[in-house]
Amino acid sequence: MNIGEAAAASGVSAKMIRYYESIGLVPHAVRTEAGYRVYGDNDIHTLRFIRRARDLGFSVAQMETLLALWSDRSRASADVRRVALDHIEELERKMKQMASMTHALRHLVQHCHGDGRPDCPILEDLSHGEERAPAPAKATRRAARGGAPVS
Repeated sequence: MNIGEAAAASGVSAKMIRYYESIGLVPHAVRTEAGYRVYGDNDIHTLRFIRRARDLGFSVAQMETLLALWSDRSRASADVRRVALDHIEELERKMKQMASMTHALRHLVQHCHGDGRPDCPILEDLSHGEERAPAPAKATRRAARGGAPVS
């Protein structure tokens, strides 16, 4: 099948297929005498693997590792598990960062009058950039009493 058909069958756009080939994530496709790329069932299977890994948020480097592990029939599942666990930790760290950003923005929005006046705490905060630390997260009741935070 050609690149358009491979894209439709795998869920990976033609542009991304070309990109993955250019960075070596997937091997360059066989070409016809006219220079058109030709893809087979194994290529589609690999592209679907990449699509699912991408949907789960794996980076290109992680996908490269997972593809190598997938093709290595003598690999230990513990190696694959480690990649997935590392990714989970990374996702959880990013979720905490997102929650912190949401909290800071919510705090700023609550202090913005949202009326016709020109003063705006949101713009004021943004204009200070790195000068000012982000708004602290609310402490839990236990932390406020000097104990360990309760989740």
